[in-house]
Amino acid sequence: MSEINNGKPTSLWHNRDFMLLWSGQIVSTLGTESSSIVYPLLILAITNSPAAAGIASAIQTLPYLLISLPAGALIDRWDRKRVMILCDLGRGVLVAGIAIATLFKVLTIWQIYLTALIDGSLFVLFNIAEIVAVTRVVPKEQLPRASGQNEAAFGVVTITAPTVGTFLYGTFGRAVPFLFDAVSYAVSVASLMFIKTPFQEKRTVTERNLRKEMAEGLRWLWNQPVVRFLAFLASGLNFVWSSVPLIAIVIAKQLGATDSQIGLIFSIAGIGGIIGSIIGGQVQKRFTFGQVVITIAWGLVALFLSFAIVPQFFLLGVIAALSFMLITIYNVLSISYRLALIPEELQGRVNSAFRFLAFAFRPIGMTIGGFLLDQFGATPTILVFFVWLLALAIFITSNQHIRNARPIAQATTD
Repeated sequence: MSEINNGKPTSLWHNRDFMLLWSGQIVSTLGTESSSIVYPLLILAITNSPAAAGIASAIQTLPYLLISLPAGALIDRWDRKRVMILCDLGRGVLVAGIAIATLFKVLTIWQIYLTALIDGSLFVLFNIAEIVAVTRVVPKEQLPRASGQNEAAFGVVTITAPTVGTFLYGTFGRAVPFLFDAVSYAVSVASLMFIKTPFQEKRTVTERNLRKEMAEGLRWLWNQPVVRFLAFLASGLNFVWSSVPLIAIVIAKQLGATDSQIGLIFSIAGIGGIIGSIIGGQVQKRFTFGQVVITIAWGLVALFLSFAIVPQFFLLGVIAALSFMLITIYNVLSISYRLALIPEELQGRVNSAFRFLAFAFRPIGMTIGGFLLDQFGATPTILVFFVWLLALAIFITSNQHIRNARPIAQATTD
């Protein structure tokens, strides 16, 4: 845990281990987001099929359904720092393989699919270990601030990465964004190696039962009505918003945007993430939990429908920026709320159970989104997803657990 000065937690900016974790992930995320934005462009260039791009995105998130629950139980057993280091080493090798195949013009859609599956699996393990690591290097009372600082940094990355990725892609060649990503993973590994704080408490060796441990995580989550509802809410939103980047790219190309201009659109969108991270903590103090969640749900309904009538491609960035602002506020709220409640020994299992539920519909949404875009175009795709979002907003508004949820400072396990 971070050092204490005069009875008060050390400032996050002076918390050495948090800053190492935070800065390493900023660099890694910059590399990942820079390559992620050009993946659909690369797939469209190879196949000329939005459906193929949707399938690739779906495959990358499929491991959340396949391995999330056992991964969480294993993360609570294993050395979490070692897991994170090995996962980033593996992901660096995978993305370097994409770069090499592109350089030698032997890249196929099947290599992209296989890379997406393995990369997604490593990301599941890394991500579960990472979110628990934050609770080890930051005191409980600073978790909302740490979540906000993380979201702010990732918001800056969201602004920068699309422009960086499309610039590297268009100026220096298709392989360069992936080489850049591989280097960013090396930086992440180096930062993790310098962190001194252990990412788990000392554990006594006991007889283990993987199925029982997985059930413990699910049972704890299921018995917390607000946390359970947040997981299903995230799942419903992910079903739609997982397809938004591909929808935005298709609409932008229809409106005449170049690859570089598409990168700029996503950079504009990232501004919303920064604003959301800055005001997310304050919003929690000024409004009730239910007011925030319900407002976000209805705001996303209105913003998503506006994609169908946007007249100019740069306005896509404005709409996406407002959407990312609302989603970031939700993320700050959701992450800090559950991290404050989950017992340390259950962090891996409960967070993996949460992500299992939250990402359950993401690969389905990506696949359906790509298929609808391929067969019917952008406007019918938007209308189909709009109906889903509208029903979700009505359901959220009527849910008593959300309407009566306590503020995070007063939240306790039931």
